[in-house]
Amino acid sequence: MVHRPAPRDDWSLPKGKLDPGETLVACALREVEEETGFACRILDVVGTTEYADRRGRPKEVTYFLMEVVEGSFVANDEVDDLCWLQLDVARRALTYPHDRRLLRLLDTLSLARSG
Repeated sequence: MVHRPAPRDDWSLPKGKLDPGETLVACALREVEEETGFACRILDVVGTTEYADRRGRPKEVTYFLMEVVEGSFVANDEVDDLCWLQLDVARRALTYPHDRRLLRLLDTLSLARSG
């Protein structure tokens, strides 16, 4: 989870906007590295959420399960704190319902991968 400072002042999951011509995978890897300092590799697709942003505009975000390859967190303009939590704790700590719903998909994905 990442904490975004004011004006948002929220706990969320890393995400961002596609650059022109960029794929969802490339965008996800870039945004996670920009926001957290961690270079990662994709393990699986978790799911997609749809919601209205803080200005009321529709937003669709695809999330990926990732594994850290290298890097370290350094606070920046977008993200001033980061924490690693167990899924049940993270669900309670996240600010937005769409992020909490997404973590339930991780539970399902984990069960499917272990079966």
